[in-house]
Amino acid sequence: MFADRKRLFVDCLGWDVPVINRKCEIDQFDTVGTTYIISANENGEHEASIRLIPSTRPHMLAELFSHFCPGGVPVGPTIWESTRLCLPQRHGAERRRQLRNILISAMVDFALARGITCLTGIIPEPFRKEVLAMGWSAEPLGPSMHVHGSLVGAFAAHIRRDTPARLRWTGTYVDTQSQVQL
Repeated sequence: MFADRKRLFVDCLGWDVPVINRKCEIDQFDTVGTTYIISANENGEHEASIRLIPSTRPHMLAELFSHFCPGGVPVGPTIWESTRLCLPQRHGAERRRQLRNILISAMVDFALARGITCLTGIIPEPFRKEVLAMGWSAEPLGPSMHVHGSLVGAFAAHIRRDTPARLRWTGTYVDTQSQVQL
């Protein structure tokens, strides 16, 4: 997972983030308090992943990007941050879309099972608009800003009992049993 994150975020996207032994992208938010949702193939090899962090712990939005939230960074026991969506380029566009949907669906299931009511994060502006098209009940937490040449913005996506149905209407929510690991 961390090697794929390095290939995607550092090698492909050019992010200036920590790299361990020139192989793995691991930052200060990858801790024992972090949850990873991972899709693996039949050999147990990483296909895609996403990182979830309780907002009551140090997380990117609060520690690095609080200026993206003029009204304050949402924090509380039912608010978690979603970051590091890793959809490796070795997969074609259709497979990356399938993997994205698997991870999103598993993330919603995880949130509902734990009473999480809101997911926050920083995402590229085009994807921030796509979030709404997927059926999320979501809003920006502030204006988009340029970071390392890309326009990005903070968001809050609300998790409710009807979230799976809303995402299913757009083809985003899928059955994830046996497709992910927590």
